[in-house]
Amino acid sequence: MEGQLKNGAILTSESGNKYTVVNLLGAGGQGEVYDVECDGKHYALKWYFKGSATARQKKLLEEIIAKGAPDSSFLWPMELIVPSQGNLFGYIMPLRPKNYKSIVDLMKNRVNPSFYVICRTAFNLTKGYRNLHIAGAKYQDISFGNLFFNPDNGDVLICDNDNVSYGNSKLGGVLGTPGFMAPEIVRGEARPSRDTDRYSLAVLLFYLFMVNHPLEGKQEASIKCMDMAARVKLYGTDPIFIFDPDNKTNRPVPGIHDNANIYWPLYPEQLRQLFIKSFTVGLNNPSKRVTEPEWMNLFANMMSGLMKCICGASVFYDESLEANGVAHTCWNCQQTVKVPTRIVIGKNTVVLNQNSKLLHHHIYSDFDMETVVGEVVQNPKNPALWGIHNEDKLNWTYEKADGTQIPVEVGKTAGIAAGVKIHFSESVGEFK
Repeated sequence: MEGQLKNGAILTSESGNKYTVVNLLGAGGQGEVYDVECDGKHYALKWYFKGSATARQKKLLEEIIAKGAPDSSFLWPMELIVPSQGNLFGYIMPLRPKNYKSIVDLMKNRVNPSFYVICRTAFNLTKGYRNLHIAGAKYQDISFGNLFFNPDNGDVLICDNDNVSYGNSKLGGVLGTPGFMAPEIVRGEARPSRDTDRYSLAVLLFYLFMVNHPLEGKQEASIKCMDMAARVKLYGTDPIFIFDPDNKTNRPVPGIHDNANIYWPLYPEQLRQLFIKSFTVGLNNPSKRVTEPEWMNLFANMMSGLMKCICGASVFYDESLEANGVAHTCWNCQQTVKVPTRIVIGKNTVVLNQNSKLLHHHIYSDFDMETVVGEVVQNPKNPALWGIHNEDKLNWTYEKADGTQIPVEVGKTAGIAAGVKIHFSESVGEFK
């Protein structure tokens, strides 16, 4: 595979850094991506084709570089390379590690991440776009081609950030990727915005969890030629969610859309309800689309709500089942799954398995799912007793069922018992 730039070519950035072209990594619609080296470190260089190397694209890149990455999950443009001769240009960004995979790899069964990793991938992805929106930007082209994740731990990297646009800027000419564009864009009624980003994000999340497009069911299976008119109808003028509770005309077709039918019942009702909201009300009412914090609160609970069946399979705790007196059933062996004790802290629920961790978000609701503030431990003198070890920076207060209160200093353990409460600095948790 031969590109526009020769291996060994030396390019100088606007700041004076010299990059040596190592090899061509791949090509897309706008340009080619190269592995380049500078001072012993490797980076990625996106070099635009002639038709994409426009003054508008260059101005957009200058703004993106000046703003800086909204968080570490973005492979953000670092600096421009504009040769003294010719009209072509490119930009330097961090190089994606080889162990990161795409959702296409997931769809083709080349990776098989755990439920926990899928939830953490969804959380981190949504958090990245939330931070981008907080910074006043819109991504404009969310699709599975722009997301890479570590199938071992759920870390994410978001690439192709050169079309990000700030405020009401109309510099970016990208409308999105077919299948991911909001219906109003497909119909030609709107341009990319944070609301259309949220629609595209919901499609991407549906792919991540269900390995299927949310609008591709019987209607898609009946299309003989997927031309422009068919796409406009399927994704723009007549979109129907495959699991719309009030319209069953576009259900997944067995033998064609098996993934959707398999995965839909495996997840908690809260996830199904957010997808229903996204692709019923949210199809034609952009202001009613699910926001990033709504998704993140759910994904945090899903990460903390996994239970183990006796067969070894992971099963999601579903509060709606318990509320209706319905037992949890293992998807793998069909046996009833015993629900462990939980601690409920406001909207956050943590299933207390052996070695479960209480995270900063659980008691402070700040979306910090990295910092550990407590851990389930076994009483060394009585293995039948379990507790939560206080690893926070502040003392807790333990309230017994009779109202008696006992301090739980940092480094001490609060016993797990039904009906007992723990008063944290900003919240109260109760064992259920």
